[in-house]
Amino acid sequence: MDKRYEVYALADRHFYETPDRLSAGTGGSPAQGGTAQGGTAQGGTAPLYETARRPAPDGWRAARIGDWLTLTPLDEGGRPRPGPTQGWKIHCSATRDNAERIAAAVWDYCVPRLIPFKFVPGPHLLHLRNAKYAGRDTSGKFVTIYPTDEEQLHLILRELGEQLAGLEGPYILTDLRWNDGPLYVRYGAFARSFVVDERGTLVPAVRDGEGTLVPDRRQPAFQVPEWVTLPEFLQPQLAARNTTTVGDLPYRIEKALHFSNGGGVYQGTDTRTGRKVVLKEGRPHAGLAADGADAMARLEREKDALERLAGLGVVPEVRDWFMLGDHRFLVMDFVEGRPLNSFFAERHPLLAPDPEPGAVASYTAWALRVHRAVEEAVEAVHARGIVFNDLHVFNIMVAPDEQSVFLLDFEAAAPVEEQGRQIVAHPGFLAPPDRTGVDVDRYALACLRLALFLPVTSLFGVDRGKAAHLAEVIAGQFPDVPREFLDRAVAEITRDVLPRSAAMSSFASLAEPGDWPYSRDSMVKAILASATPERDDRLFPGDVAQFSDGGGLGLAYGAAGVLYALAETGAERYDEGERWLLDHTDPVPLGTPLGLYDGLAGVAYVLDRLGHRQRALDLVELILGEKWQKLSSDLHGGLAGLGLVLGHLAGTTGESELRERAAETARLLVERLAEPRSEPPRRRAGLLRGASGPALFLLRQYQATGDHTLLDAAAEALRQDLESCVVQEDGALAVNEGWRTMPYLGDGSVGVGMVIDDYLALRDRGRNDAFEQACEQARSGILTAATYRFYAQSGLFQGRAGMILHLDRTGAPRARLDEQIADLGWYAMPYQGQLAFPGHHMMRLSMDLGTGTAGCLLALGATLAEDDERAAQLPFLPPPQRRPTDAAP
Repeated sequence: MDKRYEVYALADRHFYETPDRLSAGTGGSPAQGGTAQGGTAQGGTAPLYETARRPAPDGWRAARIGDWLTLTPLDEGGRPRPGPTQGWKIHCSATRDNAERIAAAVWDYCVPRLIPFKFVPGPHLLHLRNAKYAGRDTSGKFVTIYPTDEEQLHLILRELGEQLAGLEGPYILTDLRWNDGPLYVRYGAFARSFVVDERGTLVPAVRDGEGTLVPDRRQPAFQVPEWVTLPEFLQPQLAARNTTTVGDLPYRIEKALHFSNGGGVYQGTDTRTGRKVVLKEGRPHAGLAADGADAMARLEREKDALERLAGLGVVPEVRDWFMLGDHRFLVMDFVEGRPLNSFFAERHPLLAPDPEPGAVASYTAWALRVHRAVEEAVEAVHARGIVFNDLHVFNIMVAPDEQSVFLLDFEAAAPVEEQGRQIVAHPGFLAPPDRTGVDVDRYALACLRLALFLPVTSLFGVDRGKAAHLAEVIAGQFPDVPREFLDRAVAEITRDVLPRSAAMSSFASLAEPGDWPYSRDSMVKAILASATPERDDRLFPGDVAQFSDGGGLGLAYGAAGVLYALAETGAERYDEGERWLLDHTDPVPLGTPLGLYDGLAGVAYVLDRLGHRQRALDLVELILGEKWQKLSSDLHGGLAGLGLVLGHLAGTTGESELRERAAETARLLVERLAEPRSEPPRRRAGLLRGASGPALFLLRQYQATGDHTLLDAAAEALRQDLESCVVQEDGALAVNEGWRTMPYLGDGSVGVGMVIDDYLALRDRGRNDAFEQACEQARSGILTAATYRFYAQSGLFQGRAGMILHLDRTGAPRARLDEQIADLGWYAMPYQGQLAFPGHHMMRLSMDLGTGTAGCLLALGATLAEDDERAAQLPFLPPPQRRPTDAAP
């Protein structure tokens, strides 16, 4: 799971939001980052440090930019004073206790000297930067100072370092520490600039020794760019940094199991005994929990809890406890087995088009047995006076005998008598604020009852009433699950919220996805009710990706995609939304990506679709003024998507330059496909980021030009993606990512299948060559993958909606399509009484095209429209001209 989503789920109970919008009554529980994390005062906005409330000094400009408050000195004309665009910058870390003092000291030092700086303005934002799953590349950075040169850098380090000596803060992993205080240094960009990296992605940039823009690397380890010389006064700091090693430990560390902002977890061997062990690391002042405890404090809690539970047989035994440098380590026995979550992919009977009754019954018996074993383990822990406080499917280890279980990760554990609230939690097992003590574990056990059969309990973070609905679905799919087993789960989860009947009625009143056009109208109402045209960062709530560079504009996650879905499904035009998109592309925000799904090319396509052709052409002109030829090859943000837009606008406007640029794009892609493949053996595959995106563009260019070399190049691209696919035991074809297989439209086999259909429809079918036969076989396997009874999410690119779109487009049997449409209702959620769907990771609702309600709307509009002419479609993916014959699973 991408842990960013937990942070973005704090500020609003319905939608993903930026953490700086965290305010009272809208945030999550303390386990997620509410008031117990230094969040907000009841009924008010998030508190700010006293320094952040100071008025900007004369001759200075203060501005809030995301998590930062920036202070910039101005010249006599009111413009920012000129300064370097890159160089050695100073970061300062801080704790909750000393942040106010540090902010004031930096302000008082920098303002008289006209040194620009920025700092995190409030305690809740500082907490989130230092929380357990905060980004390791940004953790600890409370203040950033921009010296004019190395001389001033040294002066600031000496003078400000003396003022702040003795103050503590989390170690900034990307930087080099100055002495033993809270100051750190790193070479990087001061002003925002961007470049296309080796993967074809627009990333922050600095200029190298030749003056060329190159990526500004921000890995969580200090490094000096090869064209930069480390100043002499920093050499002792680097030497001091390299003195601490693991060489003297009596443990051989063999591999890293996990990293978080709090430290690492490592598998190793005790060289004295040969015993297999796990070493768990805690960093001071980092990895904060909801109560402010850092990773070291939480590690000590785990040690204390495990020692109290010693000999119980359901937790690992403690073997050692030591310091290395300023980091704390806990050594425990290595527990053989597999985490419970790993069993779903291979055992869950609904991962098949037609679940066998015997498989369903066998799985039911296994799941009930596992739940009872977990329940007994938790009861034994409670009997020793400990509350686990973090029970979920990743922290339950099933032993090789598959009869017994172990509980792992006791960092949040607490004595029963404390009656405390949860301080860390998996989103699918997050107890409501009213649960304390053993009731926290009982809530998690209730969630586990449902998650073992339908692992979508993250939806309870939006509405716990969903538990009653999921219980009804489980009862229908798993007839051997005792009704009392499900009823107990629902009663515990919805306790003090709604009676079961009321919880069910709120979902029963929602439109069924297949009830078109009623379901369309309900989804459109939900989408429009969520719109925020008064905001600049986004128009519709969607995926967290919309808050990165681009300002919520794009096709996948931003305003363009939602407006496109509304237009494709025949909804009434949303004029205010179109004005918002026009206003926010004039000018284009700095750093907006260039591609089809992530940036300007997609916005241009949608604006042209809505009748705003001149703005569309202006955006394309802006793209062509960049180094667009260096983009990656893919459809999502690369040449394939841009080429499709160029070709489309060339066809609608007749402009020769656009046609020439589309042809140039095709030549570039053909050349890249012909290059020897020196990439790692497991490349990304699929429609959005694999070779199927270039194949789609080359097919459209073939249709426009009749050039058969483009058709052959499209075949080569599809061949490359098919090499990354694997046939599973049930015959389904999926993309093999090495650690998982993916059937989905965005990055899985279904997206490949959509382009295969177009390829087969366009080529001379009489040739019947080996590749054509391989494509036909792939179609059959992909159809199987698109007709499973369970998918983990509902969205278009990574969920069931994408399967619906493909099944309709490929001409699958209607019964298969109807099953998927009906089962889309499993994820249905109410928003202001209307039909809506959750976004990625399902912790919050989403209205965007790629992950949320607009994508579900588009998929349903493709298959349920009154006639083919009104059927919705993804850009550049209309139904094939001549559909291939149906292939049965």
